[in-house]
Amino acid sequence: MGVDDGLYERLKAYEGRPAATGGEGKDPVNEPMIRHWCEAMGDTSPAYPAVAPPTMLQAWTMGGLSGHTGRTEAYDELLGLLDAAGFTSVVATDCEQEYLRPLRPGDRISFDAVIESVSPRKTTKLGTGHFVTTRMDVRADGEPAGTHRFRILKYAPATRKPQPRTQQEKRPQEERPQEEGPQEERGPSPARRPRPVVNRDNAGFWEGVARRELLIQRCTPCGSLRFPWLPGCNSCGSADWDTVRASGSGTVYSYVVMHHPPFPAFDPPYAVALVELAEGVRMISNITGVPYDKVRIGMPVELGFLEPDEELTLPVFRGSEG
Repeated sequence: MGVDDGLYERLKAYEGRPAATGGEGKDPVNEPMIRHWCEAMGDTSPAYPAVAPPTMLQAWTMGGLSGHTGRTEAYDELLGLLDAAGFTSVVATDCEQEYLRPLRPGDRISFDAVIESVSPRKTTKLGTGHFVTTRMDVRADGEPAGTHRFRILKYAPATRKPQPRTQQEKRPQEERPQEEGPQEERGPSPARRPRPVVNRDNAGFWEGVARRELLIQRCTPCGSLRFPWLPGCNSCGSADWDTVRASGSGTVYSYVVMHHPPFPAFDPPYAVALVELAEGVRMISNITGVPYDKVRIGMPVELGFLEPDEELTLPVFRGSEG
């Protein structure tokens, strides 16, 4: 990709322009959605569903497959400029939320969104591109309820040279020493998968995955297990914790089969499941080892590890048709 030739100035011109005006949530805040969210997150706080978990702020504004109401052309024009410049891939990088008042069942949600910032051209492990941040101001029955900032990276995927195989990789499979623990799964991917967002709250989880371990947080005062990793305990509020290593056994609690949208790093259709581990917590991951149309609720699964490329290790679960 050549010199910028004024692209950044054209992108900056979109800062401050509305991305949505007078948007309305498709449904009022409601107890069924709150229950579904809490069950998926394993959050048993007695405060719900009388109020919605604060982190559901974005859920009430999501437009689904038919899109948002009040959407303007500015955001699509901005993404179109990036596409035309060769930044055709996209990955969500992070979000920030600020809460101003609780959301309760029956609240009607409205919102406005603005293109807050477009970064200069950045080079990341995924590739080179621009970060685009939108800010959504959310209202409940007309009162300010919170702010949701959402950031994506529009980028051109980095091209990588094939890495020479090590002597270990060149040896036939039957000659390699057998390692203890869950079996590792390897397979080529048509493109690099998005990198997970690693922060101070979940770094220990990803360090464990790199060692082929699935670690679950445990509250040291009350012993409650929690997943995903959080800075504090849902049961007693303590910030003190240690970890336990998951056995690797689990069952499919729920699942979906992804057909659309296509993404270069994935080959739809494929199954994504909410797996209930033997320890009682649940996590989302891919199901491997069986065709996507053979995955069933209650299917026993075992932990494995997938290496889509030389820098990334991911926990997955292998099912069995037996």
